[in-house]
Amino acid sequence: MNDPQADAATESTEQAYLAELQSKPFLKRMLGYFSLSGPGWLQGAITLGGGSLSGSLYLGVLAGFGLMWLQPLAMIMGIIMLSAIAYVSLSTGERPFDAINKHINPVLGWGWAIATMMANFVWCMPQFALGTAAIQQNLLPGVFGAGAMDDFTSKLIIVIFLLVSTGTIIWFYDSGSKGIRLFELVLKLMVGMVVLCFFGVVLKMSLSGDGLNWGEILSGFIPDFSLLSRPADQFTSILAQTGEYSKFWTDKIVYEQQQVMITAAATAVGINMTFLLPYSMLRKGWGRVHRELAIFDLAFGLFIPFLLATSCVVIAAATQFHAQPAPGFMGEVDGQGNAIAPAGNLVGGYNKLVEKRLEQQVSAGEFAILKADPAAMKAAVSELPAADRELAAMLVTRDAFNLAGSLKELTGPIFSQVIFGIGVLGMAV
Repeated sequence: MNDPQADAATESTEQAYLAELQSKPFLKRMLGYFSLSGPGWLQGAITLGGGSLSGSLYLGVLAGFGLMWLQPLAMIMGIIMLSAIAYVSLSTGERPFDAINKHINPVLGWGWAIATMMANFVWCMPQFALGTAAIQQNLLPGVFGAGAMDDFTSKLIIVIFLLVSTGTIIWFYDSGSKGIRLFELVLKLMVGMVVLCFFGVVLKMSLSGDGLNWGEILSGFIPDFSLLSRPADQFTSILAQTGEYSKFWTDKIVYEQQQVMITAAATAVGINMTFLLPYSMLRKGWGRVHRELAIFDLAFGLFIPFLLATSCVVIAAATQFHAQPAPGFMGEVDGQGNAIAPAGNLVGGYNKLVEKRLEQQVSAGEFAILKADPAAMKAAVSELPAADRELAAMLVTRDAFNLAGSLKELTGPIFSQVIFGIGVLGMAV
């Protein structure tokens, strides 16, 4: 239950503490700000979701370490926008939806609100699928995985658990100042867990095998806009082997790089975040005296966790997948001489790529005949040059669970499945 008097007393005490912090040295002031922070961590929890995860994965697959700079740059631009929104809201004390309707135009205000609601639905639905898959495939496959339990029952139990857990946490937010503090503490712990899990995986990778090339990784934070118009350098040698079809593959890679750059930038800050931020700050009773704290909150609660988590995913994906064909498509065998089967979720994407390549060398009529006869299509595809098939296997879209599987031999099952799975589940929730 809300207690207005207790909430008012808490806000008054917080403002007095904030005023006291202004005279403190920089480090002590920042530590004080950290204890008061909250809305920025909520933004961090929102943006560290399935979109950021998939965008980071495919950035690593396509460009290696070459696009490490993209997501931090997009987030910096987003934080500048969010800081401006926070500054205006805290300066005026007006609810942004009411302010836009009153001072600008109700059409803009309602358009903003409706777009935010739609974005929340679009963003939220895949999160349940991601969280369910993390539990089924990484964390508790022996309990909820294939063969252990009926798939529908398994997913139903997990979704109910996720719904009740998240619903309970959200309920705290509406239960007064103490509930808000508990809500923010849970968010900080969850965001911290996500960052630590992915950071732990990368740390384990750096200590395993040949380690990681940190010089190359750090150089990836230097912006390189040429990747908007050319493939990453690691594709150069394999492209040269495709002969007259080099242009087809070059155009394909450049197009995919452009699309994933747009996706990764777009998922950094969503329209739902622009709506939620000012309301979460006003809900805490923040005002003009909190404007500097708001900027710190966004930097520490949003930018730093986002930078660390997405960078770690890009590093892991680039190390395991960039310019490397997915196993099973090139006739590979395991240590016992048995043929390696490709991951089931990659077969469809691979087939589309090689069939598109085949379409470039046959007439429209011949291709239509092949499409109508799967056996003939399979035979024709198998006769494509190895370089073309290898490029297709390099470009298939992997997901987080392909990455977890690829890390198993390098980092062991604890880091590749449990630690990585906890990070994915944290992103989903």
